[in-house]
Amino acid sequence: MPNAKLKNYAHLHLLVFIAGFTAILGELISIEAIPLVWYRMLMATVFIYVYIAFKRIKLKVPNKVIVKLSLAGIIIALHWITFFGAIKVSNISITLAMFSSGAFFASFLEPLIYKRKIIWYEIVFGLIVIFGVFLITKSELHYIKGIVLGVVSAFLSALFAVLNGKFVEQYKPSVISFYEFISGVLFITVFIGVFGTGFNREFFQISSSDLWYLFLLASICTAYAFIASVKVMQYISPYTVVLTYNLEPIYGIILALILFPENEIMSVNFYYGATIIIAAVLLNGLLKNWKSLKSKPS
Repeated sequence: MPNAKLKNYAHLHLLVFIAGFTAILGELISIEAIPLVWYRMLMATVFIYVYIAFKRIKLKVPNKVIVKLSLAGIIIALHWITFFGAIKVSNISITLAMFSSGAFFASFLEPLIYKRKIIWYEIVFGLIVIFGVFLITKSELHYIKGIVLGVVSAFLSALFAVLNGKFVEQYKPSVISFYEFISGVLFITVFIGVFGTGFNREFFQISSSDLWYLFLLASICTAYAFIASVKVMQYISPYTVVLTYNLEPIYGIILALILFPENEIMSVNFYYGATIIIAAVLLNGLLKNWKSLKSKPS
C-alpha cells in the first residue's frame, strides 16, 4: 500500500511537470495563439472522444447542462488564448509568474459562486500576491502586454476551475471535457470567421515540427493529463493534488531557464516577485489544510 501511494505521488509530480511543459510547447510552436488553441482543442476533442468510445462512456447530458459546459468551454478557450498570447508577446517566466495569481482570483470567485463568506487570510494572501505582481511589473515594464494577458489568463483559469468544480460533482470528467473542448473549437471557429482572416490556405500550412508539438500538447499535455489527474485523485486527496499543481510555475520557469536561457534571464525583482506570489499560494493552501484538519473531530 505505501508503495502504491508513493507511485501515485510520483505520477502526480509527473503530471505537474507536464503542465509546466505546456508553456515550453507554447514557446516552441511558431503559430499564433488563436490558431494554436484551435488546433489544441480540436485534437484534444478527438483524443477524448476516442477514450470515451473505448471506455463506452455515455455522452448524453441534459441540454441545459450542455449550455453551461459550452460557456465553460469558451472560458477555457479564452484562458488558453491569453496564456499562449502572453508567452508570444513576453516570455514563459512572465506568463507563469502571472498565472500563479489565479489562486488570488479564486479566493473571491469561489465565495461568490458557492455563496460562502470570504476568508480573511485569503484577502491577506491576495494582497501579498498583488505586491508580488507589482514588483514584477515595476522591473519588467517592457513586458506589460504579457503581464496584462497573463493576469487575464489567471482570472479566466480561476473562473473555469471554480465552475468546473460544480460540474465534476455530477458528471464524468471526460464527458465534461468533450463538451467544453468542442464548444471551444466552435467558438474560435466563429471568431476566426467573423473577426479573423478566415480559414485560408495559410491557416492550414503547418510545419512538421509545429504539428508534432501540437500533437504532444493535445495528447499528453491535455487529454492524458486531464484524465490521469482525475485517476490520481482516487488515491491522493484533491487538496494535495491542487496544492501540488501550484508547483507548475516553478517547474515551468526552471525548464524555461534551462531551454531558453537567452530569453528567460530576468531581473532580480522578477525572482523576488515570483517567489512572493508562489509562496503566498502555497502558504494559503497549507493554512487551508491545517484549518481543515483542526476542524475535524479527533
